[in-house]
Amino acid sequence: MTSDIDIIFDQQGAIGLVTLNRPKALNALNKDMCVALKTQLKAWEQDAAVQCVVVQGAGDRAFCAGGDVVSLYNSGKEGTPDYEDFFASEYRMNAAIGSFSKPYVALIDGVVMGGGVGISVHGRFRIATERTLFAMPETGIGLIPDVGGGYFMPRLSGEYGMYLGLSGQRLSGADCYALGIATHHVPSDKLEDLVAALAEGGPVEAVLNSFHQDPGESEVAAHRGDIDLHFGHSSVEDIIASLNSGSEWAQKQAAKLSRLSPTSMKLTFRQMREGKSLSLKEALKLEFRIVSQIKSGHDFYEGVRAQLVDKDRNPKWHPADLGSVKDVDIAAHFAPPAWGDLVFED
Repeated sequence: MTSDIDIIFDQQGAIGLVTLNRPKALNALNKDMCVALKTQLKAWEQDAAVQCVVVQGAGDRAFCAGGDVVSLYNSGKEGTPDYEDFFASEYRMNAAIGSFSKPYVALIDGVVMGGGVGISVHGRFRIATERTLFAMPETGIGLIPDVGGGYFMPRLSGEYGMYLGLSGQRLSGADCYALGIATHHVPSDKLEDLVAALAEGGPVEAVLNSFHQDPGESEVAAHRGDIDLHFGHSSVEDIIASLNSGSEWAQKQAAKLSRLSPTSMKLTFRQMREGKSLSLKEALKLEFRIVSQIKSGHDFYEGVRAQLVDKDRNPKWHPADLGSVKDVDIAAHFAPPAWGDLVFED
């Protein structure tokens, strides 16, 4: 794509084609993109000529690497409302995808993290490739796995959701397919043909099935026993203690968790447990409460500074350990923010 428009909508035959068009930023989302997609989905839902929607990322590196986190960092430090405005717009878009009545096909080729997960995983079909790199790494920057992470993660088999939410583990296309995050696996060099076939019309799932190819074995699925054994405990402390007494793989996971934000991990633990019984909109409303409170905290700014601004990769979390994170402070993140709960317009 050569256009300077951040998100491009096109109708090709039977499909509405969405292109996230910020390749230099790995197609990271901004507020205007979220608002525009929600509006366009509503229009396409009423257009009988559009049988399904296909979402892709421009360039060959990423589907969507998330939201524009540095902008949120700057907004939060400056105290502007852009921080909560972005999350509200993004979450409303996530809800619109989840309730979209027509087939929604996300081509998660390349990097798909954070907001890229939210713009894909709530749709009916997710197509991974051999280039897919999927993660929700928010506990490493003082956030939580939001964009409906509290809805879809607890619904993965066993304790996969808790494992992914706490650790931010990166997944391959084969992993995504094995865990059910992806519904199909298609070689990246066949995606253009797939889009053309969908544009011709006909049953969407049948077309996707005809392009699907076995991705091979999943490395993460091979550790299912350890994941279920260790990540089903009743607290983050108990999970880490269990990991430390386990296999070599388990001990490596404990070491990884020890480097992440203690506050974010405790927030994520409660988010995952509560999310099991919530609808998507309820989970998004809860996540809006959490990120609204995070705006007034320490770890988000420190995490983004260390990972994305100064890039010293050495965040100084506060509190620095799980035992110092107070239950009352965690509970405060689950209360309505001063500016009110997230409201869905329709």
